[in-house]
Amino acid sequence: MLLPRRPLLAAGTLLPLLARPALVRAAAYPDHPITLVVPFGAGGGNDVTARTLGQFLERVLGQPFVVQNRPGAGGEIGINAVADAKPDGYTFGILNTPGLVTIPIERRPRWSLDSFTFVAGLVDDPGVIAVHPDSGITDAASLVAAAKREDGFTIAAQGLGSTSFLSVRLLEQAAGARFEPVIYPALPQGVLALGQREVKGAAANMGEGLAMSEGKPWRMVGVMAEQRVGVAPQVPTFREQGLDVTIGSLRGFVGPKGIPPEVTARLGEAIEAVFADPAFVALAARTQQPLRLLRQAEYTRHLHESDAKFRGLWASRPWV
Repeated sequence: MLLPRRPLLAAGTLLPLLARPALVRAAAYPDHPITLVVPFGAGGGNDVTARTLGQFLERVLGQPFVVQNRPGAGGEIGINAVADAKPDGYTFGILNTPGLVTIPIERRPRWSLDSFTFVAGLVDDPGVIAVHPDSGITDAASLVAAAKREDGFTIAAQGLGSTSFLSVRLLEQAAGARFEPVIYPALPQGVLALGQREVKGAAANMGEGLAMSEGKPWRMVGVMAEQRVGVAPQVPTFREQGLDVTIGSLRGFVGPKGIPPEVTARLGEAIEAVFADPAFVALAARTQQPLRLLRQAEYTRHLHESDAKFRGLWASRPWV
């Protein structure tokens, strides 16, 4: 009478045995190198973030992070590569706003925000507006007064739909004054144009602006962040000066849709460990990367809120 109980005992042990392979796979991740796609060329902000973060993640996870630069079409080619990747946890991108949000507003790429798994926000490089030190403009109030007086205050920017271009549009919207973006192929040309008085102002991300304007005529009148930024705490926000303008290049760790939750959780934990490493924080400061860790839920929510903001701006004044 006791013999029939043996199969029942065997069956009772079957479920944990079946579950073990999945647990082993999760525990073993990662077991080979991970690719980090950068949708821009080497040496830019996204590239610096990818290489800085990658070397520290390798120490935590025990596998190399291989940076792959895929520039072109304002970042769309690299973003395509991430969206099209196999969702196995071995291809991610260091992607940034506003392009991640604004490209689907401007045109019809083969992806949308719903095409991705957002792991974490990493670096928030806010927009700044700078003027020539001899301009007599010292703050947001005198900047707006000059724009109203001159009816067309020219500001160097880089590319339609770029962070710098959209920062000028948002400033114009908040100030009720006319600011005219003048497109230059890259920030160094905009810095030179400001120095030579070809334009009256220049828009940039703070980190890149600090790195490229050293020793040049460059006075930042405000930063488009929610609070002052640690790399330049002397620069007031536009918000504290009465203009509610916030925009920046938020770089994040992003993968294709469908990555297993246990993989994103493992990566999220690894990124938090890196952000707690004083050596990483010090290196980020030296390379002008304003760190801002946004965990998965907060990062995803931020991107969808940005989508709503830029769709509103597009509806009032399309930039393309």
